[in-house]
Amino acid sequence: MPRLAAALRGLAVAAAALLTVTVTAVPSSAAAGTEPGPSARPKEFVALRDVDPTVIQEMRYVTPHTFLGVPVDGYLRPNCLLTRDAARALHRAQLSFLKRGYSLKVYDCYRPQRAVDHFVRWAEDLGDQRMKGEFYPRVDKTRLFDDGYIAARSGHSRGSTLDVTLVRLPAVPTRPYVPGEPLTPCYGPKAARFPDNSLDMGTGFDCFDTLAHTLDPRIHGKQRKNRLLLKNGLERAGFENLPEEWWHYTFKPETFPDTYFDFPVE
Repeated sequence: MPRLAAALRGLAVAAAALLTVTVTAVPSSAAAGTEPGPSARPKEFVALRDVDPTVIQEMRYVTPHTFLGVPVDGYLRPNCLLTRDAARALHRAQLSFLKRGYSLKVYDCYRPQRAVDHFVRWAEDLGDQRMKGEFYPRVDKTRLFDDGYIAARSGHSRGSTLDVTLVRLPAVPTRPYVPGEPLTPCYGPKAARFPDNSLDMGTGFDCFDTLAHTLDPRIHGKQRKNRLLLKNGLERAGFENLPEEWWHYTFKPETFPDTYFDFPVE
């Protein structure tokens, strides 16, 4: 009997150990039916270059040519990351534009939460106005939160949103920004704005001004035509525009509609 009891105890211990291994082998997120953790890069994210290397990438936030005047936290490489669904949809749109002599150009794609936090800290620092002359000449910095230009969360952090424009082919590269160079308003005539190889959309990228609203009635002629060219082409591929920013598009349905990631861009 003692030997039988010992054997039974041994079987119980082995069964418990096997149960432990079986349970822990299943990720807690999968077991709970939740999204991956915000600091982990899930397999659903891809580099746009691996899906469509023809889309021009001018990733602004890894450079000092930003409304902050410095590179943004979390951008370690000039690399557009998107969810696979969004990247494939952008590829479909790009094929259509290439046939018409244009190329898409992205300024920003996935944006880590740490970058959004950097935006918030900058907006709260009212003494830092170094880039006001270009990006928000007519907006008081105290209004950036109330007017919706800065927020604590960004759809970019979910991976299906990008900032994008159109370039006529063959494309001539945009010259680098030189820190400290004279600034000109982002809403001025194209010839007076910072040079950009984009079609004339009426304002520059990241222009904190109502003139950047996609269908602002003051935008007409060629500028309106260019905005609608971009908008119609991306909408056919499944993207939706943010009415306040002509450059801002989100692919729907989003792969991660409720998750804000924080892994770096690298």
